[in-house]
Amino acid sequence: MYREATKYGVNLDQFQKTPLNPDFHTAMKRTVSAMTSALSGLPFDDFRRLVATMPRADGEAVVAVRARNACLTKPLGSLGRLEELAEWLAAWQGQARPTVRKPMVCIFAGSHGVALKGVSAFPVEVNHQMVANFSAGGAAINQLCTSFNFGLKVFELALEQPTPDITETDAFSEAECAATMAFGMEAVSAGMDLLMIGEMGIGNTTVAAAIYHALYGGEAADWIGRGTGVDDAGLERKRAAVAAAVARLGEGRRDGFEVLRRVGGREIAAMVGAIIAARHQRIPVVADGYVVTSAVAILHAIDPSAVDHVVIGHASVEGAHRDVIARLGKAPIVDLGFRLGEATGAAVAGAIVRAAADTHNGMATFTEAGVSDKG
Repeated sequence: MYREATKYGVNLDQFQKTPLNPDFHTAMKRTVSAMTSALSGLPFDDFRRLVATMPRADGEAVVAVRARNACLTKPLGSLGRLEELAEWLAAWQGQARPTVRKPMVCIFAGSHGVALKGVSAFPVEVNHQMVANFSAGGAAINQLCTSFNFGLKVFELALEQPTPDITETDAFSEAECAATMAFGMEAVSAGMDLLMIGEMGIGNTTVAAAIYHALYGGEAADWIGRGTGVDDAGLERKRAAVAAAVARLGEGRRDGFEVLRRVGGREIAAMVGAIIAARHQRIPVVADGYVVTSAVAILHAIDPSAVDHVVIGHASVEGAHRDVIARLGKAPIVDLGFRLGEATGAAVAGAIVRAAADTHNGMATFTEAGVSDKG
């Protein structure tokens, strides 16, 4: 397992070594230049340009997959979602024979000031302890990655410096938020062909609930759940924290990046960046559960097509996750009652995505197998 720590570190050399489309590279150079030179400006503008210049689905690859699928030794449609996933992979990898040979799980770990409001059943020390557990190979995700032969990277995002308490002030300045998204972009390495995204951070289900409440309205209670297992008193503290955080934003339409900046967290900002980078590098993405989906929701609020290359790995039992998935126009790959986080649901779903590719590529056609078609 690879483990990396940062405090908003941005390494432009990695972008120079990675084959990206020119608009993406140019925009990132401007963003990094603005951040590292501490110039005044609007770093979000460059991220908006990155969203606007995202590559589209490869229609020719989808046509090729459908044509081959129609000839495989099975009734058309008999493998259900696996057939859909093979088309989705082809569309976003841009190749007629989609493959999953270099799958990678990336976990982003962040620390939140709002956790001190008693919104979680576990203390903030668990952040460092769980990252150490990932490194030692003792977490659930380690076992799944071993079982499925997936790569695993864990990224710490200044765990010793929690973001400010979002009930009282904004989580970031615009430059800080942009820098954290840029770091998430760096996490996406050339050569990956499937990215599974997860997170870890005590208090981050409260932060995700605040993002959903800010984007979708309703009452704070509509979006919260028990997270790591808070009791009734903790659940009420969580509801109050989400309500207070969103009340600071005032009325009116809320921009996705501004919602992220004001009530988000470092791991969520980094995941937004990773999703953007994956799209520009034609890497399909499997998102984990409740918290990771908040990063998907941020981009969806900016442009719904910006997350067409993302599938939701699983339906969490946390909060209103199923409601959010429906608002995104997506369907989870699995529904196993998970609520752990750390990319466990994404990994299980990723194994199914790989099965979809392997089945499509490995099956014989009716002609190859000498099997009579239905005629």
